[in-house]
Amino acid sequence: MELTAVAPPNPTASSGTVALRITVLAGGPSAEREVSLDSGRAIADALRRRGHDVCLADIGPGDLSALDQPADVVFPALHGTWGEDGQLQAILERRGVPFVGSGSCASRLAMDKLAAKRAVAALGLDTPAFELVTSASAPCWAPRLPPPLIVKPVDQGSSVLTVIAPRHSDARRGVEAVVARFGRALVERFIPGDEITVGIIDGQPLPPICVRPKADFYDYDAKYRDDRTEYLFDAGHGAALYRRAAENSARVFAALGCRHLARVDWIADRAGRLWFLEVNTLPGFTSHSLVPKAAARAGIPFDELVERLAHRPLRGGDV
Repeated sequence: MELTAVAPPNPTASSGTVALRITVLAGGPSAEREVSLDSGRAIADALRRRGHDVCLADIGPGDLSALDQPADVVFPALHGTWGEDGQLQAILERRGVPFVGSGSCASRLAMDKLAAKRAVAALGLDTPAFELVTSASAPCWAPRLPPPLIVKPVDQGSSVLTVIAPRHSDARRGVEAVVARFGRALVERFIPGDEITVGIIDGQPLPPICVRPKADFYDYDAKYRDDRTEYLFDAGHGAALYRRAAENSARVFAALGCRHLARVDWIADRAGRLWFLEVNTLPGFTSHSLVPKAAARAGIPFDELVERLAHRPLRGGDV
């Protein structure tokens, strides 16, 4: 079942109800800081247009003063380390602050690509074969999987330091770079095909999007800087594949314990087989971002989507 636009349960602040005090958190210490700032600005602007009292705060582990401001709800817009991996969520839970997004346990599980892959494999879903390389094993590591391979950090997003390795020598260089910066590298078998991404709102899938970058790989530039990247809702894969992607994404969302929103990424290979890649529990909300594009396709304008999410922690039922 795909999410579609519905009337909000209460009138919006812009139509006369009491405005919520909302603190939007952005920035953070991760490699995705600039993207987070863009997401935070877009979210804050949308909430202000809906009539809410919004404080946009650049937050990090060394300065939590923004959390001392009175707020009805906190809307994190951070990506990557500290903001999306459960650390910030644990702080908010200890303070008893209602906040948008998954709790600390689900955030930590989803951010760890290795742990997420194992959880998804336990559901009987496909995920590419992989090897884990650590700072201890890197000096003598020799790839076991045949090339081409893809090398990425275990717990980063936005394709930071992610590279396709046509040869084992390329994989070794990629591993050295990732391990030097983050301590662990995930090496996966590269699956040629189209990336299929599915936004989830409250457990319900939005229309799947097929992402086709002009370059060979949907890297950081393709995600945030290249206007030539194509986002297709009908890319010739057939309704059955998109239905499977939507249904499997909802299963992954539930299995990992996510709440409110997430984005699940897959590869559809040339035989029509879906391979799980990762889950983003705080997906981007920039002009290039996929969840807002999918919501718009479902008839949910950006401002309505953001406001709906801001109200979600106040409705109860979170675990």
